[in-house]
Amino acid sequence: MRESQRPRILEAGLRVAAGNQGAAITLDAVASEAGVTKPGLMYHFPNRDALMVALVEYAACQLEGRMAELLGKGRATVTARYRSYVQAAADGQNMRAEWALWFHSAYKAELQEAWARHLEPWLDIPDGTPPEQRARLATARLAADGFWAAQASGVSTPEPAERALILASILDLIPEGDPQ
Repeated sequence: MRESQRPRILEAGLRVAAGNQGAAITLDAVASEAGVTKPGLMYHFPNRDALMVALVEYAACQLEGRMAELLGKGRATVTARYRSYVQAAADGQNMRAEWALWFHSAYKAELQEAWARHLEPWLDIPDGTPPEQRARLATARLAADGFWAAQASGVSTPEPAERALILASILDLIPEGDPQ
């Protein structure tokens, strides 16, 4: 039995998303990058919408994997989860591809749902969290998102020496201790 081309196609899709044509992720561009025919790609992804959902799922799973690796074997407290999210957002391997896919998600509910399915468990703040702590966690997340977007887009990208200081400043927003 032949090995599935699906992983190779998804990796190619991330490369296309990260490239200069990231705003124009097409079946033809991904098939060409993957070295498969368009019908071969369409065997796995019958249309562009199916490909885009699969690409978001794939990118979100990779992001989750990086967060889990950063979390380690420790208890998945809200503080630890947020610290993992901030660090993964700051050091993402597929940052530009993720950013392009995130951009596309602004226009498609099914893409937003795919991101949410993977990120909400990491970003859930338990009931009973004091408002000040809730606000600091949300501020850290939004700052990490902005840091990620600046690096991924190449707009106002911090210098390497600043990156570590910015990351430390964002992590300082995350309060010590968890409410539960």
